[in-house]
Formats: sequence, structure tokens, C-alpha cells
Amino acid sequence: MGSIHISAKVGEIADTILLPGDPMRAKHVAENLLQDAVCFNQVRGMLGFTGFYNGKKVSIMGSGMGMGSTAIYVNELIETYGVKQLIRVGTCGAIKTELEVGQVILAMSASGDSGANRSYFGGLHYAATADFDLLLKAYSAAQRLGIDTKQGSIFSTNTFYDDDPQRWDKWEQHGILGVEMESQILFTLAKRLKAKALAILTVSDNIRTGASASSQEREQSYMDMMRIGFELA
Repeated sequence: MGSIHISAKVGEIADTILLPGDPMRAKHVAENLLQDAVCFNQVRGMLGFTGFYNGKKVSIMGSGMGMGSTAIYVNELIETYGVKQLIRVGTCGAIKTELEVGQVILAMSASGDSGANRSYFGGLHYAATADFDLLLKAYSAAQRLGIDTKQGSIFSTNTFYDDDPQRWDKWEQHGILGVEMESQILFTLAKRLKAKALAILTVSDNIRTGASASSQEREQSYMDMMRIGFELA
């Protein structure tokens, strides 16, 4: 019996799951990096697959865009399917001018504007952080694979479009590397539900300089990010 939004049977999803926002990216990665991949979910087009990477069972599934969508899947993956390690693998927009397109970021913490966080903590501000063991293992895996990573803080937002040209100034001043839309709620729920979480991000564009990745650059750097994630299984 599955959960409300995931049709997999209990046992069909591995203890470790990678969560790209785009379900078609999950399909592409499963077909190119996993052995014996089997699709376990097609509900609402949010494709999920379980297969093997270097002999270890691992899963990958889309999580959608924004913290509302991500929260639904994170809750169900942990509560119904007993997933123990959830790793976001996605893109971010850099707000540091020196960060180049294709740079891989290991997110140590995620500030953000999640309404769920405000609701959970009565208006106080929770510091949403990655699991240290996963962070250290990801850094070590990247070193072995020869992939350069930057470690630091990111910002998760629920508003993709905004007309304030100074929106990111104060966040850059306080060390934020880039902006995306999911990690804050992932980190918060993982702590709340006693699981481990990490976000591995690839810079797809630089908000400051206007630089943007070509399709070829995105493909290569995205697969680097996925390899790091699968090593954590």
C-alpha cells in the first residue's frame, strides 16, 4: 500500500534517495547512471526509480518546484517508506559574482522564506542545517572523484519572480552563496522526522553577472552532482 502521492509499495524505495526537482531529470539519471532501474512512481507525473549504483541499492525521484511540493514528498518518503537519507540534487542561482556556472555547492545550511518554518516555530527563526555526516561524506566523495565543490550557506525561496533589484544584497553580505527553492524545508523536516538530509547544488546561472549555462555545460555538471549523491548510498 502506498502513500497518498507515491504509489510504491513499502520496500520498493531504498534507504537513500536523491531528489531532483524535475522528474524527467530523475528518469534521465536513472537510465544513465543506475543498473536495473525500476520505476516505482508515476503519480502526478512525479517519476521515481530504484536501481543499483556500484552494487548499492539507491532511489531517485522528482520533488517538484518549491517548498510546498517538496514537503509533501519528504513527509511521505520518511513516514511511510522509512527513507533514512534524503539528498536534494538541483540547481541554484549564484549571488556571489565569483561563482561560475557549473560550480557544485554542498549546502551547509539554508536560510529562507518558508511559511511552514514560521508556522512550526511560532514566528521564531529555526536554523535549517544539513546533516554533518552526509556533508562530510559528500565532500570526501567529491575529492575522490576530482570534482571541485564549494561549501557554504544558501537561501530557499518560494517566490521565483521578484522585482526588487536589491533583493539579494543583504544575503550576499552575510555569506549566502546561491538561491534555490527547496532545501530549507527539506533540512527542517529531516530533523523533525529523524532522518538525514543534504543538498548538492549546481550553479545554473549567476544572478549578479547574468552568466548562464549552455545545455552541454548543464549536462556535465549535473551528472557530477548526481555521482556525488549516489556515492552516499
